[in-house]
Amino acid sequence: MKAAGLRIGLIGPLPPPSGGMANQMLQLARLLREEDATVELIQVNRPYHPHWVGRLKGIRAGFRLLPYLAHLWVSASRVQLFHVMANSGWSWHLFAAPAIWIARIRNIPVIINYRGGEADVFFSKAFFWVRPSLHRADAIVVPSGFLEAVFGKRGFATSIVPNIIDLSRFGMPTRPAPLPKASFPHIIVTRNLEPIYDNATALRAFTIIKQAFPAAKLTLAGSGPERRMLEELACRLGVADVVAFTGRVDNEGMAALYQSADIMINPSLVDNMPISLLEALASRVPVVSTDVGGVPFMVEHEKTALLVPPQNPEAMANAVLALLNDPAKAMQLSKAGVEAVQRYTWPNVRDCLLRVYKQALQK
Repeated sequence: MKAAGLRIGLIGPLPPPSGGMANQMLQLARLLREEDATVELIQVNRPYHPHWVGRLKGIRAGFRLLPYLAHLWVSASRVQLFHVMANSGWSWHLFAAPAIWIARIRNIPVIINYRGGEADVFFSKAFFWVRPSLHRADAIVVPSGFLEAVFGKRGFATSIVPNIIDLSRFGMPTRPAPLPKASFPHIIVTRNLEPIYDNATALRAFTIIKQAFPAAKLTLAGSGPERRMLEELACRLGVADVVAFTGRVDNEGMAALYQSADIMINPSLVDNMPISLLEALASRVPVVSTDVGGVPFMVEHEKTALLVPPQNPEAMANAVLALLNDPAKAMQLSKAGVEAVQRYTWPNVRDCLLRVYKQALQK
């Protein structure tokens, strides 16, 4: 099936902020349009108007929801199908479920592209309310075998359509070998400063690393509610002078950050298919990650990354040190990671997605 001529209502968040789902939505819209599809973006996180409404908890949802529902209703008369970027929690109830029901009322197919790493916990609590909407979706798409299993044990079949990595931004320039022991290793974490990403464990692991590599430095690239706590923790650990908190980094800045890094740490407690791992692999940066959620479906321990248990700074530090002390091993992971990431490029993902579109339109 070709994308040319398709009219798609693509529903989900858009930057800012530049989170994984928002970036994926914007990127997918661009790629489909380049193939002559018509894509109408239906944004679930539109800025509040007036802006001060955003400070009114409990009321602000209505100021965002009503225009969103109106946009869905009108868009359903212009597009052939809805493609909904769905997540867990209130995001599901407020945005994904209404899109499904409006699509059914307006008699157009709807595809749920579920991406929440916390799906299993969310479904355990709320599946009574989620199930009726899922039954009315024409297709459920997930980016990993991890979420495929979460849906499967509840009786729902899914199609795997992986996240897409843009190699035009995170290309594969020639990188030098990892720095030897006596040099200045730069370690990065590119997750938001939120509890589920457990940046505190990365900080504690870094203090161990710094004992062996006194000139090491750490960059935490992201924003979020835990920044002050993490800054205070860095002070208590005695590493505040070599830990950089960049705040939110735009897409160009993120690509440059990966090119300056020697190792990327992913300390998350919950994950599905983190784009940050794909970005690091594409940038030839060796990865040390927790083995949670969908991560083991993306990378293989000792072959394309090193995987460690969550909330274990000692194991995380030892994995980083193993790579810093063994440049050949780091280069081996780097090379294998570059090869593995090719399956997430648009030419390899597009056919999976267009096949789902075709099946939904033929129902």
